[in-house]
Amino acid sequence: MHLTLQQLKLFESVFRNGSYTRAAEELHLTQPAISIQLKRLESQTGMPLFEQVGKKIFPTPAGKAMYEASQDILSRVSDLSKSIEEIKGHVKGPLQMSVVTTAKYFMPHLLGSFLKDYPEVTPKLKFTNRATVVERLMNNIDDFVVMGQILDDSKLEIYPFLENILVPVAPSGHPLVGKKNINLDNLIKHRFLQREPGSGTRLVFERLLTQNKLSIEPYMELGSSEAIKQGVMAGLGVAVLSLHSLRLERDAGKLVVLDVKGFPLKRRWFAVHLKGKQLSLTAKTFLDYILENSHRVLN
Repeated sequence: MHLTLQQLKLFESVFRNGSYTRAAEELHLTQPAISIQLKRLESQTGMPLFEQVGKKIFPTPAGKAMYEASQDILSRVSDLSKSIEEIKGHVKGPLQMSVVTTAKYFMPHLLGSFLKDYPEVTPKLKFTNRATVVERLMNNIDDFVVMGQILDDSKLEIYPFLENILVPVAPSGHPLVGKKNINLDNLIKHRFLQREPGSGTRLVFERLLTQNKLSIEPYMELGSSEAIKQGVMAGLGVAVLSLHSLRLERDAGKLVVLDVKGFPLKRRWFAVHLKGKQLSLTAKTFLDYILENSHRVLN
């Protein structure tokens, strides 16, 4: 069979995602382009690789066999590419990471600083919610991922590299601004803006509430820290956000960090990959860079 690596990559993504649409989004291609390539792949095998039942697609026995082979082939090609680059000693080529959305306030700065030293690196940075980052981590899609709330899993290699400070914030002019030692139960009496369930920031805050035998019904649930920040500035309520995301708004006087008992909540950011994964020279160099230089670059 005259298979191409591109066809195998497309097939692997469709199989893993269970969807042509999600595979197209992941690979930044159109759905028709993927369909055409997979039809060509099926013509090589002489058998269908997927069957559609209702609105869902499922792999055929031939599809399952193709998936096992594609994983093996793509893994070997990846290992070969890493070995060649390490032999050359060049820090260049692709660097692929998934990062939780809150990290967008500092990760581009770290990457930009790194690229000044290694301009031949071609990064692909995906900002998404924690659930998707975890999914990509467990499917070994990225070189490594960055998150603030890690899984309790013995299969992971975990590298803490930067402090993640969570603080309560309010718009200037809010009744709580300027007050000292605000009780947590007083804070949550006010309209509260929360991230969606599963967010790392939300998990940490809810843990604090549980420890104090408190709970809240969010006034609004929003899908990103940026949306929450804009909501607070618009006077919709108060919230808990990462200090990394607030520099410009605090300097402009549009957001104020509140003095609440139990805060700030200090956590860490973590770089994470599966245990036993062999990082490319480029990925290992960037990982070492953020472990050693994050505080210098961001201060």
